[in-house]
Amino acid sequence: MNKKILFALVTFITIGTAGFMLLKSQRKAKDSADTQYALLPRKGLLAKADEWMVTQENVANLQRKITANPNDGKAKLALANYYILEGRATGNYPHYNSLALSIINDVLENDPHNFDALTLQSLIFLSAHQFAEGLASAEKARNIVPFNAFVQGVLVDGNVELGNYDTALACAQRMMEIRPDLRSYSRASYLREIHGDYKGAISAMEMAIDAGVPGDEATEWARIHLGRLYENTGDLKNAELKYKIALEYRPGYMYALAGIAQLALAEKDYSKSIQYFQQAAKDAQDGTFDLELANVFFLAGQKEKGMSLTKKIIHALDDHASEGHSHSHSHSMKTHYADRELSNAFLLIGDYDQALEHALIEYTRRPNNIEVNEAVAWIYYKKGEIAKSLSYVNAALRTNNKNPALLCKAGLIYVKNGDTEKGEMYIREGLTNHANIDERLIIEAENVMKQ
Repeated sequence: MNKKILFALVTFITIGTAGFMLLKSQRKAKDSADTQYALLPRKGLLAKADEWMVTQENVANLQRKITANPNDGKAKLALANYYILEGRATGNYPHYNSLALSIINDVLENDPHNFDALTLQSLIFLSAHQFAEGLASAEKARNIVPFNAFVQGVLVDGNVELGNYDTALACAQRMMEIRPDLRSYSRASYLREIHGDYKGAISAMEMAIDAGVPGDEATEWARIHLGRLYENTGDLKNAELKYKIALEYRPGYMYALAGIAQLALAEKDYSKSIQYFQQAAKDAQDGTFDLELANVFFLAGQKEKGMSLTKKIIHALDDHASEGHSHSHSHSMKTHYADRELSNAFLLIGDYDQALEHALIEYTRRPNNIEVNEAVAWIYYKKGEIAKSLSYVNAALRTNNKNPALLCKAGLIYVKNGDTEKGEMYIREGLTNHANIDERLIIEAENVMKQ
């Protein structure tokens, strides 16, 4: 429920010391200019999409409305929503989420019980991995308008991230009853997936796509997730088909390109994988696919490139997390929690101590989340501290999740802990469908089974 965050600063050209001092002394004018020129130029094929022209025109119209009437709350929230959508389309969540939040906070200062503002605020907090804060905002919105499908969906997301899966299921059911559409079907799909029902997850995601408009970003996002479900069940032909369809409807769609890059790894075609990840990165902002690309470099034997890129990722994540994502806006986001990403990056280069440190920080924020427990369990396994990994892997398995990578990891942990029968059962189940998972994990799991 995906996630690569770095802040971009809006650049201003000033001439001479006098110009610099003028801008510094007129902070309000600077903030206004930030908002006025908030839309960053798109890259590659994204810049040629019809929706980009529409977005620019609509944003400009809304900015004019707000300039004419700074108290126009509806226009402000419509503008904030455009920024959120632009963040999703380009992958530049930090820049656009910060802009949107500055507007939303202005609205909430005048109207603390504004339902739409609270709902959008919740979305942004969740995007920044501030899951507790996001859930709190969604619950405030739900208390104002209980029977709203959109806020029920946000409640699903917040509860899933915090590991409150029973509550998430209840919210998803209410969402479906209120409005069965792309958003509700896609959330139902994810909940079925993490409860081990891949057949049901695929069916629900197909319904989500059918309920959407072909070519719309949300529809193609759902199609990409359907492709990933097929990858996890070993149906790579269907996965490839979904990625290609997404590219037909949205030429150059970076997530579809990344999907094809991932499929190339199954064939050990590293040059193709690198090519497609790099192609996806041309349209993406802020290193969206850098960690995946670094992983391919390592698999391809290009260790220096992999190490260099991973260290760059760590430096960027560390800087922006520690700085609290300082931004030029007075109402900017306080922080983006990047410990999960940092843990994955340190794990990739074999720095297990740092990986564990960040994984445990993430665990303190959401100890019930199954993916966080899986991460901690696996790092303890890699450190050779098998006994410590057991409680975490058991927590990761508590929803009957059938993710093949999780099953292989669980199996390896149980075998190392002496429970060979249980370990082999999980490994066998994880390898049965030949899912597209990390080849190093497959090799390790297969070697254990041979022994």
